[in-house]
Amino acid sequence: MEKIRLTIDGMEAVVEKGTTILDAAKSIGVPIPTLCYFEGLNDIGACRVCVVEIEGEPKLNAACNTLCEEGMVIRTNSRRVRKAREVNLKLILSKHDGFCPACNRNGNCKLQSLAEQFNIYHIPYERTVLKTRWDISLPFIRREGKCISCMRCIEVCDKIQGISVWDLIGTGCHARVGVNQGLSLNEAGCAMCGQCVTHCPVGALIERDDTDKLLDAVESSEKIVVAQVAPAVRAAWGDALGLPPELATEKRMAAAMRRMGVDYVFDTNFAADLTIMEEGSEFIERMTHPGEHKMPMFTSCCPGWVRFVKLHYPEYVNNLSTAKSPQQMFGAVTKSYFAEKLGRKPEDIFCVSIMPCTAKKYECDVPEVNDASDKDVDMVLTTREFGRIIKELNIDPFNLPEEEFDSPLGSGTGAAVIFGATGGVMEAALRSAYYLITGENVDADAFSDVRGLYGWRDATFRAGDIDVRVAVASGLANARELLEKIKAGEVEYDFVEVMACPGGCAGGGGQPIKDGQELADERKERLYDIDRKNSLRRSHENPDVLALYDEYLEKPLSHRSHELLHTRQEDWSI
Repeated sequence: MEKIRLTIDGMEAVVEKGTTILDAAKSIGVPIPTLCYFEGLNDIGACRVCVVEIEGEPKLNAACNTLCEEGMVIRTNSRRVRKAREVNLKLILSKHDGFCPACNRNGNCKLQSLAEQFNIYHIPYERTVLKTRWDISLPFIRREGKCISCMRCIEVCDKIQGISVWDLIGTGCHARVGVNQGLSLNEAGCAMCGQCVTHCPVGALIERDDTDKLLDAVESSEKIVVAQVAPAVRAAWGDALGLPPELATEKRMAAAMRRMGVDYVFDTNFAADLTIMEEGSEFIERMTHPGEHKMPMFTSCCPGWVRFVKLHYPEYVNNLSTAKSPQQMFGAVTKSYFAEKLGRKPEDIFCVSIMPCTAKKYECDVPEVNDASDKDVDMVLTTREFGRIIKELNIDPFNLPEEEFDSPLGSGTGAAVIFGATGGVMEAALRSAYYLITGENVDADAFSDVRGLYGWRDATFRAGDIDVRVAVASGLANARELLEKIKAGEVEYDFVEVMACPGGCAGGGGQPIKDGQELADERKERLYDIDRKNSLRRSHENPDVLALYDEYLEKPLSHRSHELLHTRQEDWSI
């Protein structure tokens, strides 16, 4: 690769041809502030905060998308540059709803931190803040007055998710970000994944805040509050509170929920193991009865993926496993099996989920997913909301003792933990499917070929006399590519796992935000580490799940299992 030399703030830099000024400066330790820029996603120079001065050029240039040239002399911090950045920030702030104390990104906002860095304490321009027009019952909220038109939401929805829900509406000085063509979210094909939320540098996109619903429930004498926590939450909950990984343990998380007033603290890992028993059995049923079922079978744990199929590929809805997601299975079991153990009615139980996901808020409200007797899950909080309640209730997470999850719905295997990483559902399913087919256990890491952070990948595994062809995808643009190849007959699979968010639930739309950073890989490794250390690494080894079948469900795919644990996605409301 051809190398070029240039000078940045008096220092020589040697970089490959095609390198941006921003990356060249970074390579020699020169920081250039950015706002709209997101590495690998957004380099359109919309905000003009990263402008630099290039000797011999009359105009300032955006460092994020200007390529280096041989012999360039660049100044990144001249007075002219600093004043331009300051003016650009003041112009952005003049159109921004800057009431920071009432914003849930307060203290974690890129615009706020830049205003402090550039010593901005007065806006000399007329304020013109747009008012929000949004249905606040939706799983996430757009606050138009907060939008700075950085266009990250447009880019992530287009490039990573392949849906293009967001676009610029209007022209010239009247241009603003909105739903493509002024459509509703359903009409635009939104999956409710929340990737636009996690990539917004300010508070223009946020999840619907349901924290008061939980606080009302725990203070009610009429409700027994039961909480479940998803696998991926344990890998991220400490990030919002400044807890290092060694302190942000599962057991300390359980203790925090009890301090909130929750009566029973359970683990969605239990329901993840239960999902594998049902979904794995369903897969074997489909595999051994060719022609009776649509193939390949798709996983159904991710509601963002289910919405995507229903809205964009309705011809494949019946390829989805009929198994409910672990969240919904947990709620169904809680309001039947566990309620009976307590001697209470289903409506006496208030079931709350702590999830890494905004689409889960949608899923729990789908009428057709619920058991006829009551709503499976009453409400969903994201990992971020969980962190905010801990702060609101003045709970000190650093000094919490570790406490066990409650029984009998609090146990889980390593296979359940890795549900939070892309490929984890497939790997967990294969660990148990192999046993269900052959009657023998295989090494827990035998299916590690399905692991990987991005894109889509495939593999073939042999279980007894059966070859199982599998594929795994995360990110809906990858899912679209995979479906198009299946549709064209270019590839054939038996079992397909899709997660709407890149990296799976570890990178979910409800996880804590560190601006400019993708943390799915780091969080995924925490989950696999928990799996490796678990004495039980296969879902069919979970003693509480086996007891549930013995005492209540009889067996996977039994009549009662179908009533409680399965659904027809083709009937779901969008």
